[in-house]
Amino acid sequence: RQFSYLSLLVFGARSFSIDYKNNCFEKDGKPFQYISGSMHYSRVPHYYWKDRLQKMYMRLNAQGVYNFSGHRDLEHFLDLANQTGLLVILRPGPYICAEWEMGGLPAWLLQKPNIVLRSADTDYLGAVNSWMAVLLPKMKRWLYTNGGNIISVQVENEYGSYYACDYNYMRHLRTLFQLFLGENTVLFTTDGNTDKEMTCGSLEGMYATIDFGTDTKISQAFSRQRRFEPRGPLVNSEFYTGWLDHWGDQHAEVDTQKVSTMLGEMLSMGASVNMYMFEGGTNFGYWNGADHDNRFRSVVTSYDYNAPLSEAGDPTEKLLTIQDTIRKFREIPEGPMPPASSKMAYGFVTLTMVGELNRLLDTLCPQGPVKSQYPLSFEEMKQFYGFMLYRTKLPRDLPENTALISPLNGVRDRAYVSVNGVFQGILERDVTLVMNITGKQGDQIDVLVENMGRVNFGSKINDRKGLLTHLILGMDVLKDWLIFPLNIDEAIASGWPQSGMRRSTPTPIRGPSTGPVFYQGTLAPNGLAWDTFLRLTDWTKGQVWINGVNLGRYWPKRGPQQTLYVPGPLLSPTQPNNITVLELEGAPPHTRVVFLDRPQLSSTASGT
Repeated sequence: RQFSYLSLLVFGARSFSIDYKNNCFEKDGKPFQYISGSMHYSRVPHYYWKDRLQKMYMRLNAQGVYNFSGHRDLEHFLDLANQTGLLVILRPGPYICAEWEMGGLPAWLLQKPNIVLRSADTDYLGAVNSWMAVLLPKMKRWLYTNGGNIISVQVENEYGSYYACDYNYMRHLRTLFQLFLGENTVLFTTDGNTDKEMTCGSLEGMYATIDFGTDTKISQAFSRQRRFEPRGPLVNSEFYTGWLDHWGDQHAEVDTQKVSTMLGEMLSMGASVNMYMFEGGTNFGYWNGADHDNRFRSVVTSYDYNAPLSEAGDPTEKLLTIQDTIRKFREIPEGPMPPASSKMAYGFVTLTMVGELNRLLDTLCPQGPVKSQYPLSFEEMKQFYGFMLYRTKLPRDLPENTALISPLNGVRDRAYVSVNGVFQGILERDVTLVMNITGKQGDQIDVLVENMGRVNFGSKINDRKGLLTHLILGMDVLKDWLIFPLNIDEAIASGWPQSGMRRSTPTPIRGPSTGPVFYQGTLAPNGLAWDTFLRLTDWTKGQVWINGVNLGRYWPKRGPQQTLYVPGPLLSPTQPNNITVLELEGAPPHTRVVFLDRPQLSSTASGT
């Protein structure tokens, strides 16, 4: 690989540019049209990267790549893409949207109370400069003109949809990208199909492209792009093959025939097309984003997206139909499609109760609480994801139901309330701002707050979490809090609760309980480690870990998603597989979970 890279540099055989005269891209001196598909490498387990890239290569010639953080091996991913024969369209942000937590921006930016994200704000640009000074030099050697496979680089993402419309910010990014990647690198922007979005999102020196789905007239959208780019290639940078789900939605589907027909029409016009998504993947852990239009709506754990490759990377009918369309315009590599991964229905596992969360704080917060007169946010506590517990005492006797109020919608995003360890109910952002409790003066009140994922699109991405306002109980403002930042993931990754290390209760107890409670169990090995899907029938809402890995959130009561994807390599074929569940509201009497050989992403799908 190193020799090939050096020889390309010596002979200068590679070029990629925009041919404004002939309204196309030009690659190595010849007209070039790409057919690409987006895949987020952070949503696909790294041991499946090669498999997914091979499946894309069978149908495409380029791929959209999104960069999320410095903790993923992006260069290894690029190398695999290069070995597979795929060109790459790099989309490194700094903001990426993508239904990812806070649009890919790090939550620690919100420690600056007045920061204006996605603008020329000094604090924000300082962080952007630091990150890009690390990322972009690593990417330079992967540019096509330097012997790599990156043909073009997107700057920001749909900036025209953001309220700031700050041209100084976009100019700064253009300068930054050119500084690190070279002035001849093809930089581009993409924006939605409105004049306002194209006006605020485009800037001279970066080629303006457009994005739209099957509900849009192709001629109208490309006419709009032509008003901003009179010459050059027609490009749909995000052609929506499917759509996302929020908790409480119906499962989204986009008609396969519409996708195929529109793709064919765009290709016949000579347009280059990037399909968003080609494979969606999974929002493991706490990485899902959220939308906020009229109210806060959290994105589900599955990012299947009704895409041509399923969440588990399996070919779908949509893929085969798209393949037939592409064949009309170019040759598709010969050879069989890599097969779907093997699936296993491992069956039922009965879980036992470990203990109520508020009795396990020595394990989950070994450093102890922070004392504060008034509540502190996640960001102020430097606990950016997951859960925090707020504890104080009732200021007086409450013999009758008394309103506990979150004024100004200050719970971000769900609060699970108990008094003296007895679960009382839930406060939920934009949904439930008041609940009633009773008790005696001095009784302990615990408020467990869950961050359900930060807003990733629109004007509300400054989405701080925790108790952002006082809690008012009757006529009293609750004060003198003990605040516990919970490091649940670290405890579970270290072997708790199965190992018994740092256990705060003597022995596990069988049976269900209400409120936030941990359960554990083991899936016996059977000699195979195949993909599977975990269903928590009759459970309410919570989080699941397998062998220390956070699979994400479950919420079958609200739906639509009913199963969680479990990649086979997470499982051991020879050792017991540890299952840990944090049920936040109430487990079923049977406390069983079941491993299936197929997903159920819709509440209305047939039973199992």
